[in-house]
Amino acid sequence: MAQSSIEWTELTWNPTTGCNKISAGCKNCYAEVMAKRLKAMGIDKYAKGFELSLHEDELTRPFSWKQPKTVFVNSMSDLFHEDVPLSFIRRVFSTMNLCPQHIFQVLTKRGDVLERFSDALLWTDNIWMGVSVEDSKVKHRIDSLRACGAKTKFLSLEPLLGPLPELDLEGIDWVIVGGESGRKSRPIEEAWVKDIQQQCRNTNTAFFFKQWGGVNKKATGRLLDGKTYDEMPSRQIAVTL
Repeated sequence: MAQSSIEWTELTWNPTTGCNKISAGCKNCYAEVMAKRLKAMGIDKYAKGFELSLHEDELTRPFSWKQPKTVFVNSMSDLFHEDVPLSFIRRVFSTMNLCPQHIFQVLTKRGDVLERFSDALLWTDNIWMGVSVEDSKVKHRIDSLRACGAKTKFLSLEPLLGPLPELDLEGIDWVIVGGESGRKSRPIEEAWVKDIQQQCRNTNTAFFFKQWGGVNKKATGRLLDGKTYDEMPSRQIAVTL
């Protein structure tokens, strides 16, 4: 468990670490860079670098948190990676099921695996499920998300690499939008963001603008038309000037 600087969560919890690249959004993976850095620092959990690893000792960690938390699950991996057995995913879900005081935000790029395993999992209301959609080539992930048993469903349109017109937001509760950051970041266009924002308004879907990104994401900030948009599924109007 670690305090998180990610704007839409509080903590990160990684019962698995490591992954492999499957689409354009993975090209400049921050988790891969971080895993290599942690391995070089001698952190035992990252002894294998970015090779997929399961961490059984993490499964009980949420039971130790005294206060309710909002938790991003597997910021350093993908719980629905093809090599994570269903039996382990079910154990992660069991921990989340037994901690209704916490909100767990699970995010995957493997919508097909999510859809295939969904009926074998217990979807308590505190488990929010999302898929990453970085460009139009992977919009099919939204259909897989819609088919799963989560009560709260969300999209992470980050890094946003192109326009996403005519998104089907039926059954989607929350949309996060963000540009890529880092030395090799690819550009984002304001028109793409505003179009998605309007689609969210039209469908009463919570809209969260995370960042413009770029080489210096602190400098570019996260203002859209001079405002910060921090809408969440439970409270859809959270705009600060």
